[in-house]
Amino acid sequence: MLLFCPTCGNSLVAAEGATCMKFHCNTCPFKYDVNRLISRKSYPKLKELDDVLGGAAAWDNVDSTEERCPKCSHSRAYFMQIQTRSADEPMTTFYKCCNHQCGHRWRE
Repeated sequence: MLLFCPTCGNSLVAAEGATCMKFHCNTCPFKYDVNRLISRKSYPKLKELDDVLGGAAAWDNVDSTEERCPKCSHSRAYFMQIQTRSADEPMTTFYKCCNHQCGHRWRE
């Protein structure tokens, strides 16, 4: 957890005092005695998969291939290859069913 000085805005440093732990600022005389547990949990909102992969517009100009849809058994699917792991591993292929009523998405 990172705390900031309310006086000057610099980050506070934890130090051991005579009776308790303290937060103090290295640039101004601000000191804060810690008498109880201080914690704060922050859960950031994760991005939707569509936002990461470019949304619906990402599928506008992609090629199609002979790949059978596992949901509706349509014979063709759009595909997109994206490097999701390190550069020394192969690219991940994402598919979307060409049947517009289905539109099922899966990956290799």
